[in-house]
Formats: sequence, C-alpha cells, structure tokens
Amino acid sequence: MGTVITPQLVDVVDTFTAVRSYSSGVTRHLTTCQVERWGLRMECPTPEDPFADSEVTWLIPDLGLRLTHQRPRSRHGRVAPSTLTAVHVQRDTRSWRTTDLLLGLAVPGGTTARIVRSEEFAAAVAGRVLRPGDADLALRTVHRTLEEISHFRHDVNAWLNHLDIYDVWPPL
Repeated sequence: MGTVITPQLVDVVDTFTAVRSYSSGVTRHLTTCQVERWGLRMECPTPEDPFADSEVTWLIPDLGLRLTHQRPRSRHGRVAPSTLTAVHVQRDTRSWRTTDLLLGLAVPGGTTARIVRSEEFAAAVAGRVLRPGDADLALRTVHRTLEEISHFRHDVNAWLNHLDIYDVWPPL
C-alpha cells in the first residue's frame, strides 16, 4: 500500500489573538502563546485526542525546528516521545507561519532518538510536494539535530541548555 501524498502543511499562529490555524482549516485557541528570545512557546488543549490532554509546542526558528510534546490525559498514561520536526518559519510582528518539511525525530528520553515520518517525506519528495531545496533543508536539519542531541545522550534538556535555552522541556 502506497503512502498518500498530502499538500504542504502550513500553520499560522496569530500571536495577538493566540489562535493557531492549520492548513486543514481547523483553528485552536492557545492557552499559552508567548514569544521568547529563542522562539515561540505554545500550548493548546486536544479534546479530540483520547490519550493526550494538551499539546505543547515550541518553535525555534534559528534551528528550523518545531519541538512538540503531548501531555497525557491521565497521570498514569503512557508518555509519548517528544518530536523535533524540521520546519520553515516565517514571522512578522503579528504572526508566525510554519511550513512542515515532513521529516523529524522522535526523542523518547533515556533512549536513542529516531528519525520519523520518512515514508511521508519520501512520498512528498517523489510527488514534488516538497521542492528539492526544502527536502535538502529537512535532511540537513534532522541529521544535524540527531548528531547534536546524540552528544547529550539524547537528553533534550541538556541539548537545549547547550543552545542557551534554559526552560525545562517538557514544561511542567
């Protein structure tokens, strides 16, 4: 069975109204939407997800990364790995626009990070949904990040501290 090729996924966050709009047409009101010196911090509830209560997302434009964590609905629920996704970020005074480059890393914590979404990425490249320059950027970003984070034993907080981002991940 082949992988379905999807159009580019573009999200826009309006930092004045704290609303995130997805390319699917869905919008979410963010409970946290804060511009930081390193990027943008967001959180929103995920009522449609039976396992996750909310999603925490940090955009780090200088690295071309989106860092995501799903907070479990139950305190005894299984904690999903953090995901680092290659993105292209454009921002102005009011909005942050991210284009998902369809390749990322799952970082479970305590174990080795692994590359994720490679089939979707390959289908998007083959179907010319991703331009060659964006595909190259995604590969370079993910491989650079995997190498960097491996130097810190796949500890996201240690890696972030090395980047002078001292906020705790995932946020409490």
